[in-house]
Amino acid sequence: MVTIDLTTPPPAPTHLLDGLPRRVALSLPELRLIAEEAGGAPLPFDLADVATPSSLDSRLGMSAGSTEDTAYAAALLALHDPADSLARRGMITDDGIDPGLVGAVGLLATPDLALEIDIATAGGGQVKAWHRMAAGAVATLATVDGIVFELAWFGADQWAGELARVAVVPEDAKLSKSAVPSAVLMPFPLADSAGEALRSGRADLVQVLVAQRSGHVTTGGKGHSDATATDIVGALHNEAQGRLRVLAARIGAEGTTTVGVVSWVLLADGWHALLPHHEGEEPFVEIRLVAADDLATQLAPVLAEVTA
Repeated sequence: MVTIDLTTPPPAPTHLLDGLPRRVALSLPELRLIAEEAGGAPLPFDLADVATPSSLDSRLGMSAGSTEDTAYAAALLALHDPADSLARRGMITDDGIDPGLVGAVGLLATPDLALEIDIATAGGGQVKAWHRMAAGAVATLATVDGIVFELAWFGADQWAGELARVAVVPEDAKLSKSAVPSAVLMPFPLADSAGEALRSGRADLVQVLVAQRSGHVTTGGKGHSDATATDIVGALHNEAQGRLRVLAARIGAEGTTTVGVVSWVLLADGWHALLPHHEGEEPFVEIRLVAADDLATQLAPVLAEVTA
């Protein structure tokens, strides 16, 4: 059984550089070249090299998706030759590609434990990151556009700090006071059905749904009034301006995986964790205000479960 401790601070480094992860910015062609050097290691994502318009596009005009795909393909074609650009940056020498780069990409392909992180904001920003761990080492890959990637590698004792770095509130988020308390508990069916009502333009139904579960929206064990609960449930959806989702998986001996999930929502005052649990047989969700440093703490029991 693999044990991952994300709560204990790492030992103090003996040298400044010992405590710092190594990070490298790479274009997609550079990344693929390194992967080839690492024995053809598969990368943890699937992106098309070239996007071409479909036959319908040529007859009906370019769709938004096709326009984006074509722009993406054009951006890739405009990049320099990966071998030349890596050589200019000192990452390829007469001895070959930097062994650290090759080892990091190799680790991405052969982990014991894998995290996939997806962060999206209402403004259209999105970050995708892949964290892979094996034998006390971690390699991470992250991108916002599928063209430029950040590759990093470090010891597992530095993982908590890297997770906090990922979970920083996006710069484009506008923070203010939230109508959602720092900790509130509500039935999951209420949160789900209220969200559907709001998405359908039926905000008037939220009050009815809350009244059906009167007293079940609580903070510290004390029920909120129906009026306050209606405001809270509505704000949970109306304030939402982003989400963070982490999928954790263990790569089993036979290729099987065990999966756990951590989900956060970005409300007016910052990230709130969505913590599901049951009271009796009924599913509930706790919505709790969290900070970036809390991601490692919340992942710890998930990782304990998937590595058991």
